[in-house]
Amino acid sequence: MDSEISPEKVAERLDSDDPPLVVDVSTPPEFALKHIPGSLNVPLSDLYSHLDRLSEADHIVTVCPRGEASLQAVRLLSAYEGTNDATIESMAGGLDAWDGPLESDADD
Repeated sequence: MDSEISPEKVAERLDSDDPPLVVDVSTPPEFALKHIPGSLNVPLSDLYSHLDRLSEADHIVTVCPRGEASLQAVRLLSAYEGTNDATIESMAGGLDAWDGPLESDADD
């Protein structure tokens, strides 16, 4: 079952005492253009090679520019035995719907 979370709820959770791990499944060039501060860039094509790292998270929010690849990431992560106990959600609408702060590698 696909699970989505609104950008507003993501912003609330990021400000909480127990923020989710935000996994941006964009390509590296897309990530360099804009990303949520503190997010981890794991391109969708590389997701399987990072499963061990992601399996320690209790709550994972996947994001991408439009919210499409991040839904695929939710399906893949949900099928992985190591993330069975985690809440895994895709941010609805992707970064295009995000009103919160964004960083770019050009800001560095």
